[in-house]
Amino acid sequence: MSSFSPEFLWGVSTSALQIEGAFDADGRGPSVWDGHTAKDGSDARVATGHFERYREDVALLAELGVDAYRFSISWPRVLPAGAGAVNQRGLDFYDRLVDELAGRGITPVPTLFHWDTPASLSWQDRDTADRFAEYAAVVAERLKDRVPRWITINEPAEVTLLGHAIGEHAPGLRLVFDALPVAHHLLLGHGKAVQALRAAGAGQIGVAMSHTPVWTASDTDEDRFAADLYDTIMNRLFADPVLTGRYPDTLAEAMPGPVEDDLTVISSPLDWYGINYYNPSLVGAPKPGESSYAGIDLPADLPFELHDLQGYPHTDFDWPVVPDGLRELLVALRDRYTDRLPPVLITENGCSYADPHDDTRRIEYLDGHIRAVQAAIDEGVDVRGYFVWSLLDNWEWAEGFRQRFGLVHVDYETLKRTPKASFTWYQNHIRTTKP
Repeated sequence: MSSFSPEFLWGVSTSALQIEGAFDADGRGPSVWDGHTAKDGSDARVATGHFERYREDVALLAELGVDAYRFSISWPRVLPAGAGAVNQRGLDFYDRLVDELAGRGITPVPTLFHWDTPASLSWQDRDTADRFAEYAAVVAERLKDRVPRWITINEPAEVTLLGHAIGEHAPGLRLVFDALPVAHHLLLGHGKAVQALRAAGAGQIGVAMSHTPVWTASDTDEDRFAADLYDTIMNRLFADPVLTGRYPDTLAEAMPGPVEDDLTVISSPLDWYGINYYNPSLVGAPKPGESSYAGIDLPADLPFELHDLQGYPHTDFDWPVVPDGLRELLVALRDRYTDRLPPVLITENGCSYADPHDDTRRIEYLDGHIRAVQAAIDEGVDVRGYFVWSLLDNWEWAEGFRQRFGLVHVDYETLKRTPKASFTWYQNHIRTTKP
């Protein structure tokens, strides 16, 4: 594909809680997800056993031929109480992982926070932003000599909305719009972490934001208002303060603390901007009664309603497959933020299909979305990397082990890894794309 430069990064992504297991190993402290039982009755105590099998997994990365590996560092494994005493044994694990990656010529791209908040902390509290910055400094001091690229926070929208507004994820709160201060504290933690990483001499710094194109259910004023509000909450609430130093006007008054001073921190300059994309959202005005979407029970008084997208194939997670939505999103973000948008990396994109024998749909999904990235580049968007979610089948949060996103099949009884056909497809794609 001619649009991809020789420097374009091809990678895969994972997160600590979803693959590591080993809850009680090496002094790790509890997170808000410990003891959290998913819909299938499972928890992440074992996950995929990556903590013991990391060398095997790095060997799979080398076989795949990726340039970079995006993983996350477990905050409670490094700081068991969330702050205070550093668990050097926990840091040692990530030290070994980074060395293993470097030895295979794979660039490590760690995410400092991928949802596993230490159990002693809460993002409802402003002080958690300071604790996060202290944690970032600890990790940077240990790994900065071998890590050229950093991610502060993964998907603050989901932490805010799924974890604190509607209670689908840990910590399981249903605060609805009273969850907005959580968004502010997460963004403040991001900004403080950027500053801490810079002060420590860390390399290129970015963030991983989930964004979705928002489509209006109809041309009525009510549907347009609902869709615009949803776009503001899902997209602009998180991108605007980071990229422009301002909140959307409709939400600014809901933010706590010295907001103007905080926005100076939140908008600390980034070297690149990470985008996680899965599908567009079709949104309209709410109808009376309790609503649900994709199996999630939503509060009855939300001022918008999400509709299923018809006319598109769906993954086993029942998410619509719309590759061109990624091109649309990238172009729209470029047009909205112009020169305030740094170079972009697609930090997550992938699909859940359970059949380990027929991986055709996953291959078609990846091929379509990579072509959408190419189309966005052809339209002038500065995209510099693409990371598949995920290397391994893993513990998918509230869904447990029911959803399989991996290029590698994991037998959850034996933890045996078996590359799928999509693994071979992506391997060949990388080989043929590189000069």
